[in-house]
Amino acid sequence: MPSPPSTSTPGGDSNSPSDSVILSDVLGNDRSINIFAGFTRDFATISQRFEDSNTNTTILAPINSAIMALPRKPWEDPKDYDTLGTEAYEGEQGEERAHRNMRRFVEAHVVPVSPWKEGVRVKTLEGGEVWWESGEGGGKVIQPGNIEVSSVASKVYNGEVWILKGVRNYA
Repeated sequence: MPSPPSTSTPGGDSNSPSDSVILSDVLGNDRSINIFAGFTRDFATISQRFEDSNTNTTILAPINSAIMALPRKPWEDPKDYDTLGTEAYEGEQGEERAHRNMRRFVEAHVVPVSPWKEGVRVKTLEGGEVWWESGEGGGKVIQPGNIEVSSVASKVYNGEVWILKGVRNYA
């Protein structure tokens, strides 16, 4: 497979994305987001997006502790329990429900643009509208929800991985 065209600037700007590394190469590199990275691998269309050098994406990856602190698992939906009771995720239909819910969680954290400019409202793959603002300390804050971006972990040819200190509302 031929390499994509170079995006580096003359003078070797270290902030410019690599012209051969893609999102799928770096998503699993940071241990602080390995739970979310693992979730993304369960969905072929999302994995393919991260492997596609022609499709730019910003991944809003929640840190492990934010996922573990959720009041329910990402594949659980209170409406399922209200309707179906404690066996909402039993059997084949239950597994399908859990899979759909997990996909919704992952897609709520995938923004189909990169670079992503401040204040620009974009729909995530899940369909919710998001934007980011500069926080008090100069960092990025995802809206709605005031979710602080702890860092931009990777800038690669087809996008960026932003590490979030919280989780987007995915219900």
